[in-house]
Amino acid sequence: MALRVYNTLTRKIEPFQALEPGVVKMYVCGPTVYADAHIGHAMSALVFDIIRRYLEYKGYEVRHVMNYTDVDDKIINRARANGQDPLELAQHYIDRFRGQMEQVGVKPPMVTPRVSGTIAEIVDMVQGLIDQGYAYESEGDVYFRVRSDEDYGKLSRRKIEHAVSSTRQRFGDELKEEASDFALWKARKAPDEPAWLSPWGMGRPGWHIECSAMVRRHLGPTIDIHGGGNDLIFPHHENEIAQSESCNGAPLATYWLHNGMLQLRDEKMSKSLGNIISIDDFLSSHSAGAFRLLVLGSHYRKPIVFDDEVVEQAERGLDRLRSALRPPSGVVVTGADVEAVSEVAVSARERFEAAMDDDFNTAGALGHLFELVKAINTARDAGVGGEPFVQAQATLAELAGVLGLTLTEKVRAASDAAPFIALLIELRGELRKIKQWALADVVRDRLLAQGVVLEDTREGTTWRWEQ
Repeated sequence: MALRVYNTLTRKIEPFQALEPGVVKMYVCGPTVYADAHIGHAMSALVFDIIRRYLEYKGYEVRHVMNYTDVDDKIINRARANGQDPLELAQHYIDRFRGQMEQVGVKPPMVTPRVSGTIAEIVDMVQGLIDQGYAYESEGDVYFRVRSDEDYGKLSRRKIEHAVSSTRQRFGDELKEEASDFALWKARKAPDEPAWLSPWGMGRPGWHIECSAMVRRHLGPTIDIHGGGNDLIFPHHENEIAQSESCNGAPLATYWLHNGMLQLRDEKMSKSLGNIISIDDFLSSHSAGAFRLLVLGSHYRKPIVFDDEVVEQAERGLDRLRSALRPPSGVVVTGADVEAVSEVAVSARERFEAAMDDDFNTAGALGHLFELVKAINTARDAGVGGEPFVQAQATLAELAGVLGLTLTEKVRAASDAAPFIALLIELRGELRKIKQWALADVVRDRLLAQGVVLEDTREGTTWRWEQ
């Protein structure tokens, strides 16, 4: 089955076809860095990390770009309240976010541009829109003329009713031709605001033009996938489309993918309600693997309901997955139980891929992994061992890895681990005596994956922690 994805632009599930064979250009909107990231940010990052990992499993080279918005009103206001430089404040939270993404196992994007490093490209793009009649300057600000874009609203399905005026009018602090026009460039309003020289005076970019310029600089005028939370569909992504396609004369993205929101049980998570759960707070009492499993257990386009019970279920699910990697309890290598675990392993891979090819249905894919776990544990209880059992475990570990799940944990408590390591060394020795070299090597390699190095000497086998 070929990969099919839901496209927000068409409201349909469509066959996935990359613009360039074997390459996927994917841009995902990153955080505005003015405060500690919360678990909703982590959820969105995990969704697109999983999508990236599966595309790579399918053989694509994924050119993944995620931006940092480090120039924004929220950053300026927070820095002003703290008596800090806005760009220093932003850098602090960028560093923290990078560390948090490493903790939750998100693969680093190929490029992580920031607004402050893209000013020249933004100015060039704004000037191009002015030159083509899509934008206009007004008292140092520059606005996109929405009525000039005939298909504005095609992503969000919103109809913009235009009340075109022959003169510019005040809309709050903004002097525009009409209310729906949005800012591409903002004139400096206070001396403590970050600002750059432009043809329209000292100022800074508007929010939407930032992503358009970063996409064009790092991936080109048209990309395969543009992603982000569904709260960005309007106005951010709608405005991105309008300005990018007007300037470049080409589609911005072939596929628009949007993840659902994370919400606390019975209420929305928001700063105004004071119920934000930071990533650090979550990781202080729960595992990163459990959070990934929680995200995997729901379709990425749907909202995820979060509470302690859901997290505990995820922790138990992670333990159940890991239980299947325990060593075999016997050495039976033929018979119905062996055939059964082999068949389930083959079937699990096929069904796993079929689920993921259906718009990244991680919940379905995860269900097939749990079926494999059941088959492996049943086979172990029946005394099954040997290559078929080991291969079933390897299939489980590989497919879990495609989803970003690590089913093995390095144990550093030597006092707790030593008896089990000694048992595995003894098992390896017995396997070598009966010339089961391949299985003996499996034991050695599994221990090495846990950071345990075996050293064979004349006096016997010793072990140490990998440095």
